[in-house]
Amino acid sequence: MALVRNPEQDAPETPAQPGDAQGLSLLMRSVESGSPPRPRERKQGFRWPGAIDVVFEKDPAARNIFEVLMYQGLHAIALHRLAHALYRAHIPIVPRLVSQFGRLWTGGIEIHPGAKIGKRFFIDHGSGVVIGETAEIGDNVMLYHQVTLGATGWWKNLGPNRRIKRHPTIEDNVTIGCGASILGPVTIGRNSKIGAMALVLEDVPPDSVVVAKPAELLVLRGKELPQHRDLSQGWEPEYHI
Repeated sequence: MALVRNPEQDAPETPAQPGDAQGLSLLMRSVESGSPPRPRERKQGFRWPGAIDVVFEKDPAARNIFEVLMYQGLHAIALHRLAHALYRAHIPIVPRLVSQFGRLWTGGIEIHPGAKIGKRFFIDHGSGVVIGETAEIGDNVMLYHQVTLGATGWWKNLGPNRRIKRHPTIEDNVTIGCGASILGPVTIGRNSKIGAMALVLEDVPPDSVVVAKPAELLVLRGKELPQHRDLSQGWEPEYHI
């Protein structure tokens, strides 16, 4: 029930302390509206490193630093930074060992030591992610699980030129949905979004959205729909499962 103030009966208020002005204002507004006071906005002071700060920014489930430190994606990028530094120093074998350890530790996030990854990179629900050797990822890029940044076939680059660019380039501020595959030396323009399960084989301009075809309803209440018969190709419904 809201409380109604009578200006004629209000007694003179005692001066509030400078530090309590915001708190008193919030309290008065909450009394008048009948709702509990909202917490104060967090001051822009201390900031976590980019790899941690981006988790708080993009994952509503991240409630505290202790939870964030358990994220597989955070472990994967930390190990990749080490492996990539060793790779650039032309140290043999060790970068691969670090990469393979990261794959086992994170539950299947495989990042080749040669991949170039920018700042504030975030893998949400990290599992089953593959990032190839010549992949290049810009700043503030987010991937979901089961994303592949791969090539289109080892047999295409036989001979002396096997070290050519084979994997995608992902520019800044790109989000890639779960299960998406981006194959070949294509470029995904900045500020673009790739939907779940999409298969991308060509360049995507900046500020674009790419989505895959959604699932089709073939059988309704035990009866096959005639308009979708071509999708089933004559197979029994159980075969699709």
